[in-house]
Amino acid sequence: MKTALAVAQVVIGILAILGILLQTPKSTGLGGTIGGGGDSGGGYRRRRGLEASLLRFSAAMIALFVVVSILATYVTK
Repeated sequence: MKTALAVAQVVIGILAILGILLQTPKSTGLGGTIGGGGDSGGGYRRRRGLEASLLRFSAAMIALFVVVSILATYVTK
């Protein structure tokens, strides 16, 4: 059981990292770092289509990773 949870943590962690890295940044460059909005006008830009799906996928993977990590902690005790 411990081995299966460890493998699940690794796989879910890699999927979460990939989901985060595939997302487009909200603002890029030095202007976005200082607080400028770049070409998006500086306001909040709603995610649509593939961006929304990637955001939901990343959030689900992170939540699943937390659950598996907590479960692994209780199994090892």
